Amino acid sequence: MVELEKILKGIDVISLSGDIKRKITNIGFDSRNTDKNSLFVAVKGSKTDGHEYISNAIESGASAVICEILPDHPDNRICWIKTNDSARALGLAASNFYDNPSSSIKLVGVTGTNGKTTIASLLYQMFKKLGYKCGLFSTVCNYIIDKELPATHTTPDPVQLNRLLSEMVKTGCDFAFMEVSSHSVDQQRIAGLKFAGGIFTNLTHDHLDYHKTFNNYLAAKKRYFDTLLPGAFALVNIDDKNGRVMLQNCKADHYTFSVRGMADYRCGIIEQGFEGMGLRIQGEEVWTRFIGDFNASNLLAVYAASELLGAGKHEILTLLSDLNPVAGRLEVIRSSGGITGIVDYAHTPDALLNVIDTINKIREGNVNLIAVVGAGGDRDRTKRPKMAAISAEGSTKVILTSDNPRTENPEKILDDMEEGITPELRRKTLRISDRREAIKAAVMLAEPGDVILVAGKGHEPYQEIMGVRHPFDDREELRKAFLLK
Repeated sequence: MVELEKILKGIDVISLSGDIKRKITNIGFDSRNTDKNSLFVAVKGSKTDGHEYISNAIESGASAVICEILPDHPDNRICWIKTNDSARALGLAASNFYDNPSSSIKLVGVTGTNGKTTIASLLYQMFKKLGYKCGLFSTVCNYIIDKELPATHTTPDPVQLNRLLSEMVKTGCDFAFMEVSSHSVDQQRIAGLKFAGGIFTNLTHDHLDYHKTFNNYLAAKKRYFDTLLPGAFALVNIDDKNGRVMLQNCKADHYTFSVRGMADYRCGIIEQGFEGMGLRIQGEEVWTRFIGDFNASNLLAVYAASELLGAGKHEILTLLSDLNPVAGRLEVIRSSGGITGIVDYAHTPDALLNVIDTINKIREGNVNLIAVVGAGGDRDRTKRPKMAAISAEGSTKVILTSDNPRTENPEKILDDMEEGITPELRRKTLRISDRREAIKAAVMLAEPGDVILVAGKGHEPYQEIMGVRHPFDDREELRKAFLLK
């Protein structure tokens, strides 16, 4: 139980009525999860408005309410707190309720369009190998040391986030590494958190269904760096023109990394094949199990952040060669007949281009690349034709298929994708909406030595159709199809 007055610390309170000395046993923003002596925070969401559920929360036992609009006839048994920004208040209240756990752990956030999962996960691997207890918040999974916890969002809601951080502190974690999505910044999910450092990867076309414009998307990423405090580090990729933007007005210590030019941290690719690549980082050579220019950049970010967090140069380089790729990120699956399958989470135009370019740099001239590509439903439609065009231009043959159609008709999604297919590209484009059949078709078309790319879903073990998640794993489907060849 925590005194309400303590929970309200730092929140911009416009008006207050009721006893702020009362004890609060729980905090939440969903009236269905509210119980006796809870604090309910009414947040205006993109789909629902928490103010409509205040009465439900009170019926369930809430004894205090934070809101932006007070009811016409407020219940005088309840402590009412009015604020201008309930979403921010929720983040601050959750941090205070759990005794500000981010102040007791070194929390590092990773943001950008691509590379967040890889960098956060590899830092988690790295510092475990260095002998520290660590936590991880990622798209793939959350971890408290070795305890695996399912992830429902790239960045959890403020209550879950602070509860998990509190558990990490209680179990003795020294570090926590977290993917920071643009949605989480915009929705104030990270309000109240203290970061030891922030990493920026890149910014490309994505999430415009939510942010509406690229400038809004950019501004959300930048707001994360604006929150970093003096003494923290801001590490940015200056191969992306927006890297310097993140540092404008940022109070943290500034550091840059690049695989193309001058920066505080530099890296170059010596050689690469489907089994890995050799890198030169800060003048030292190291062999890794990763491939691709973008992974060279990701590994450089891991190296730089590790050094900024106090690890030694040679110790980091030794461990870099022992790190494993993240599930569903350029994951290589070989067939007994000599076909190379690659499963990747690429679901944006830029990520898809990076993956295809990487494969094309490695495959030899007479080796075919067959790409199986879809686009998610209920998401930004403008990227669909771009993804189809990139896939067709960079591949020997492309099969357009369903991804997670969600509530959309898969055929309509494929219609959008086909708008990017020119008459010249149509001859090497197939359309198979059933994803399982599309993967089978790719395998049947492949000859020994060829490469098959299955892009879009990566690690996901499901396919979401009309709100229902059906078991489906690209990696397993590819392995099954190989057995039929």
